[in-house]
Amino acid sequence: MSGFVEKPEPLQLPGLTHLHTGKVRDLYQNEAGDLVMVASDRMSAYDWVLPTEIPDKGRVLTQLSLWWFDQLADLAPNHVVSTDVPEGAPADWAGRTLICKSLHMVPVECVARGYLTGSGLTEYRESRTVCGLALPEGLTDGSELPAPIFTPATKAAVGDHDENVSYEEVARQVGAETAAHLRQMTLAIYNRARDIARDRGIILADTKFEFGFDGDRLVLADEVLTPDSSRFWPAATWEPGHAQPSYDKQYVRDWLTSPASGWDRTAELPPPPLPQEIVDATRAKYVEAYERLTGMSWS
Repeated sequence: MSGFVEKPEPLQLPGLTHLHTGKVRDLYQNEAGDLVMVASDRMSAYDWVLPTEIPDKGRVLTQLSLWWFDQLADLAPNHVVSTDVPEGAPADWAGRTLICKSLHMVPVECVARGYLTGSGLTEYRESRTVCGLALPEGLTDGSELPAPIFTPATKAAVGDHDENVSYEEVARQVGAETAAHLRQMTLAIYNRARDIARDRGIILADTKFEFGFDGDRLVLADEVLTPDSSRFWPAATWEPGHAQPSYDKQYVRDWLTSPASGWDRTAELPPPPLPQEIVDATRAKYVEAYERLTGMSWS
């Protein structure tokens, strides 16, 4: 069992129809048929949506995504129509709301990896492959790959794991032409973002994208290149051979698996609330990622 510790009730707003409550985002549809995507401050870890929120997290994710969409505009069109808050919506929606085109979503998480870690490292240790792609001997946790690779995954429901799949499986599901386009766009975007981040002293270890079709045009959707969808590491302390410090929910994961939390991941009981110091440290990491990448001060 996993999922929401306390699932929030969707807001009922005139002119909006609630479609879905995700781990972080609430999705509505307006009367024009556009999607209204609202990024909450919810935090997920180990397939649970935690009972404690991280202040400003949703705004950081939204504003950082918007910044990246601008950096990538010549490589990929995106789904953003407007950042206006719908009439009658709570004031708290400001800065965390995107009005987006309604797309026919591709049912694949498009993952690009430039460094070896996470589930890729687990597979590599077993077979010297990641998603069926052969890699050289001698790599370790945090190693830079000879070249970035496209390692897709299936999209999972709340409380379930995404599952890595081969490129051939993606081609079988969505067709060879679409699969090739997904791979090309994913790696092109990753390479651009990796270079931008590197110039700012940050390593983009891996990241995932979602795409959808607007007619016959493939469009970049959802969030992009945030600490929730990417592994960002400080370049100054990068050292292969062990886990790297990261600009994400590392403090949350570390506390949940420490004796201090008293939580047993294997017992199928929901995780406890986060202590204030973990909330503050996690918020600071999200804000630091935003400021270092964009060069702008968070206010």
